[in-house]
Amino acid sequence: MSDAVPSTDLLAPGEPVDLDNCAREPIHVPGSVQPHGVLLAVTEPDLVVEHVSANVADLLGRSVDDALGSDLDTLLGAEPAEQVRAHLRTFGNLRQRNPVVIVASTPAGPLEVDAVLHRVVVGERTLLVVELEASTGPRPFSFPNTYQAVRDALERLNESRTLPELYDVAAQEVRALTGFDRVMIYRFDAEYNGEVVAEAKRADLNSFLGLHYPASDIPPQARALYEKNWIRLIANVGYAPAPLVPGIDGATGQPLDLTHSVLRSVSPIHLEYLGNMGVAASMSISLLRDGRLWGLVACHHYSGPHHPPYGVRAAAEFLGSSLSLRLVARAEEDELQAALAAESTLVRLLIASRDASRTLGDTLVGRTESGVSLLELVPAQGVVVLGDDAWSVDGVVPDDPTPLRAWLAAQPEDVVSRTELAVQEPALAAALPGVAGLLAVRMPEDRAIVWLRHEAVRDVSWGGDPHNKAIARREGDEVRLSPRKSFEKWTETVRGTSAPWTPQELRSVTDLRRRLLETLLLRTRWALGAAETVQRSLLPAALPHVDGWQLHARYAPAPGGQVGGDWYDAIELPDGRIAVVVGDVAGHGLSAAAAMGQLRNSLRAFLLRGDGPADALRWTDVVARRTMATDMATVVVAAVDPASGEVEVSIAGHPRPLVLDAVGGAELLDVTVDRPVGVGSGEPPTHHFQIEPGGGVVLYTDGLVDSRSTNLRAGLARLVGAFTREDPTVPVDIDDVIRACSDPSSVDDVTLLLLCRDAD
Repeated sequence: MSDAVPSTDLLAPGEPVDLDNCAREPIHVPGSVQPHGVLLAVTEPDLVVEHVSANVADLLGRSVDDALGSDLDTLLGAEPAEQVRAHLRTFGNLRQRNPVVIVASTPAGPLEVDAVLHRVVVGERTLLVVELEASTGPRPFSFPNTYQAVRDALERLNESRTLPELYDVAAQEVRALTGFDRVMIYRFDAEYNGEVVAEAKRADLNSFLGLHYPASDIPPQARALYEKNWIRLIANVGYAPAPLVPGIDGATGQPLDLTHSVLRSVSPIHLEYLGNMGVAASMSISLLRDGRLWGLVACHHYSGPHHPPYGVRAAAEFLGSSLSLRLVARAEEDELQAALAAESTLVRLLIASRDASRTLGDTLVGRTESGVSLLELVPAQGVVVLGDDAWSVDGVVPDDPTPLRAWLAAQPEDVVSRTELAVQEPALAAALPGVAGLLAVRMPEDRAIVWLRHEAVRDVSWGGDPHNKAIARREGDEVRLSPRKSFEKWTETVRGTSAPWTPQELRSVTDLRRRLLETLLLRTRWALGAAETVQRSLLPAALPHVDGWQLHARYAPAPGGQVGGDWYDAIELPDGRIAVVVGDVAGHGLSAAAAMGQLRNSLRAFLLRGDGPADALRWTDVVARRTMATDMATVVVAAVDPASGEVEVSIAGHPRPLVLDAVGGAELLDVTVDRPVGVGSGEPPTHHFQIEPGGGVVLYTDGLVDSRSTNLRAGLARLVGAFTREDPTVPVDIDDVIRACSDPSSVDDVTLLLLCRDAD
């Protein structure tokens, strides 16, 4: 809920206010003040009165008409007016040097009053607001000795060791200072629902300790004023407001802004609310953290009006400020300890995550020697690490957490939390039985970490039923909504929600994500390095030399260094022929390189025992089906007779070879292609063709001819063009071909093998 309401949404002056629209009430411009004091708005430097509260005669014995247009010398007396002028000359920030104690001339004789000063902007000028409060009782404090008055209270605050003790001391000291019947420390949660966490009260009053109050009891614009004006007194809840005269500024057409006024009249809805509680007088002191309202010291009086002098209120405000500082210091100390503990756990997790012998998921859920788990970083009933089409878990996790993948992919943020899953994400909740809340961290390559919390059933005691917070009241022919009358303890059992995710937990997982990205980068580099080592170790160290023939081959990894499953091979067969092979295992990385090694060695074994290309592919397919169920590869095998140039070729799902003739032409071999190894038909076809002197054959992988920006047909045409020669005596450089035909945007590696027969 916002802490401020846009001015365009505020109610118009005079528009009736009830519970339906009180959140739009312009409470900073009520047009009236509480009658225990008088408000004057005067010009500077001549101090001429432009606005006055209608009760001016009650204090100063002057009518409104007499007061308007007169100066302070006339209204208060020459000496008090000069005191105000001297104060204005001496101090810049008037609000920090209040009050000015003056002796005003009244019909009853000289009267000591507190003059509380501040300035207010009115259009393009400022007015000085002078609020006068008569002394109504003992006046023990003035600005110089405020600290002395609360020194003992401050010492008790400083000696407090726990938050509950700090709350209790503050409530007791404020009550002793102000004389209210009940003083409560009131703390807000993240949604601005309030809880009474400490109380000092008259012995005969019922306790409010532990009761909760809904956020709607204090609308957003009221909270915004609490952040600007730290103390507010309602000396008599049953007061009749004293209107300002004139109510509208003549130059601007706007009412006077009373945000910083100590006499500002309050919302009639709030007065009715207090009256329904039996409260006769009230005072509140704001408790702030980083300028934001996080709690209140709420004071209630039941036995009648209660008007603590300004000095007492200033001392109480000082005490409230000190309490705020102590609470902030304690909160920051607790947060620091939590942050240090989280950092220690985070470091242990990151060290464990670099164990390359285990999956990232296993290293994060405690399956390493360190035993550290993500559940130590963020407490939850379970945690699941998703990645690599698998998952690792710790704690209690649903049998099938895979619905989290699609849900996370649709989220706009990388860190997302839920505390009421059945309401916030009903479809996901149905797929994850027993889960009420989650905290998810999304990472690259479809990886994610998700903490899961179960339902946290709890009883919340409210000060009245928060779901029935209004009553209907008839006023003539109109019916309006009014504040509830019942504030009896009402206990609600909250279900379907998890324990909330704390700010520290959210910071921890955000930091974890950032630092795990470094680990993922390192793991990727390690995997690529291992894969490249495996792959290059399986490529031939040297190609066989065949008299009358030229044999060249190249392998180029994909842009970005991704290692794939491409390979080439060339071996002398028992019958004297030369077998040339180009293959491509589906996928990238170490697993593809390992699969490539197994298939390459299997195919070599079958060729070396004397199998022809088709039989060798058929038996390799059998090996793949029975021992490598998840792997698949495309392969082309050509057995070439060096003496005659006759070629026997068989193809399993691979691009067709390119045949070069003796006069510089190039053409794709028009043959049928069997299914890839791993899903083959079991009967790969055999084809024969002749390589003329001066001709050749080209084997290649699809990374050379097919990419995101080039379709296969265009890629093949580009390859044919690269091998078409106007002068057949000029050899083709396969490195030039790879440069000319490769697509920089491709994510696949490239292999090219060229076998040429000498023209002689």
